[in-house]
Amino acid sequence: MKVSIVGASGYAGGELLRLLLDHPEVECFQATSESHLGEFVYQQHPNLRKRTSLKFSSRQVLEPCDVLFLALPHGDSQKNIEHYASLAPRIVDLAADFRLRDPQLYKTYYGHDHAAPDWLERFVYGLPELHREEMRQASYISGVGCNATASILALFVLVKNDFLDTSKPVIVEIKVGSSEGGATPNPGSHHPERSGVIRTFSAFGHRHTAEVVQELGLQDVHLTMTSVDLVRGALAAAHAFVKPGVTEKDLWRAYRAWVEQEPFVRLVKDRRGIYRVPEPKVLAGSNYADVGFELDEQSRHVVATAAIDNLVKGAAGSAVQAMNVMCGFDETAGLSFSGLHPA
Repeated sequence: MKVSIVGASGYAGGELLRLLLDHPEVECFQATSESHLGEFVYQQHPNLRKRTSLKFSSRQVLEPCDVLFLALPHGDSQKNIEHYASLAPRIVDLAADFRLRDPQLYKTYYGHDHAAPDWLERFVYGLPELHREEMRQASYISGVGCNATASILALFVLVKNDFLDTSKPVIVEIKVGSSEGGATPNPGSHHPERSGVIRTFSAFGHRHTAEVVQELGLQDVHLTMTSVDLVRGALAAAHAFVKPGVTEKDLWRAYRAWVEQEPFVRLVKDRRGIYRVPEPKVLAGSNYADVGFELDEQSRHVVATAAIDNLVKGAAGSAVQAMNVMCGFDETAGLSFSGLHPA
């Protein structure tokens, strides 16, 4: 199948190219960038040198293809979705434009009306662990928020099995790497200002909260973002309370049952060794999500954790995984890289 990427010069676009170049079922046809027209893609993504001779073209000369990936800044895709849909029967949009079903929820979190509200219901939310069956029949799949992905995967078992005491709030603290800020620099991402930091930059009201509300049905949930001295990675620690009578054995059974059926979710809860809990470092470049939990049965306080690479499982990897499901490919195609150790 021919696949093309609109907005391929950013970090997510580069990860899409890296994954798709190794995909056995697709051919990378076009990659657009308005700011790097005519350059080889490896000039922006040097890890792809000698992997492809593809050059950046303009979105104005996009040709029809089988699957179109949109890796544009938030807000751009919705303005031209009719045009993009005329070029490809299947679209995966990595931005936030079509993640939310409710136009009012979009306006609340993004501060403006949606430019194509009629299209919101046409998109399936792009996390296969939640919407695999819908994806099999879909033509349009949204991207996922990286912080939302980590939060949802941390909490999913607790919600699915009705373990949570929803009379109490859920607080999710997320540690994030600098690549979440994208490829365009700003004063806060300038290395002397960013290096060595532990900086809380969004105490509450983060936009990805809307995805957690939508996908898990939690109303009293709050996300807090803290930058740490990483390039890649996000670690969500969700603090909540379970219902009376829920035991650690209940959680063990539920988590094991879940991870056994998910190709990219792993339970990490060991008693020995260094890597006893989920940790982003070992996931760099991979589409895996490591999840874990700790429960104090006396207080009923549970801390559920999830670690991901924000550019892969939190963006490009989930997009390729969703494409695989949508097109009937092996769900793991192009996504077998396991990360590095040591890294």
